[in-house]
Amino acid sequence: MDLTKRQLAVLQFIRKFLETEERSPTLKEIAEGVGSSAVSTIHKHVQHLMDKGFLDRSHGKGNNIVLAQEPAAAPREPASGDWGHEDGKRARSVPFCGDVAAGQPLLPESRAIPLEVPNCIHRDRQELFVLRVRGDSMVEDSILDGDLVVLQRRGDYRNGDRVVALIDGEEATLKEFRKDPQGVWLIPHNPDLSPKCFAPDRIAIQGVLVGVMRSC
Repeated sequence: MDLTKRQLAVLQFIRKFLETEERSPTLKEIAEGVGSSAVSTIHKHVQHLMDKGFLDRSHGKGNNIVLAQEPAAAPREPASGDWGHEDGKRARSVPFCGDVAAGQPLLPESRAIPLEVPNCIHRDRQELFVLRVRGDSMVEDSILDGDLVVLQRRGDYRNGDRVVALIDGEEATLKEFRKDPQGVWLIPHNPDLSPKCFAPDRIAIQGVLVGVMRSC
């Protein structure tokens, strides 16, 4: 296997964790499991394992780390215009609407830039758009500063969904969505940050996360 000793240790830990816990580990749990103190370094190892075809993301709720069905012998860098060629289908152009950044509303679609999204993410879903993540509030979901997130506009959103929410019509943020009698909770996946609760009329959900793209 074309893996470093550290990558192999990370892969073996994830395999064992999935078998025993029946859920995906967080980056922090992986770091603790292999004796590392740097979550950012673990993220790089996980990304290399994804590039080499040993790991994948669930692309569902939480975008969790899972084992790839068939590890690839040699990963291929997609050429421009050929992202995610799968089952005879090519990538699709989706509006890129700017950054998820505090203090900035989302760009209207009339100013959006077309961006190609691989078939393994779009899967013929409708009402998609792309944003660039700014910040590290979702680092435990393997979503880092600079990543491109693909989102889908929907009529309803469920507890546990990762969403982009617009707060007071101004601040766009990517968080876990939960709603209860107290209000709407926006929950970060970073141990250094705390959940916040808002009155429902202050929150407008822009879309739910369906995939992540990263430049390697």
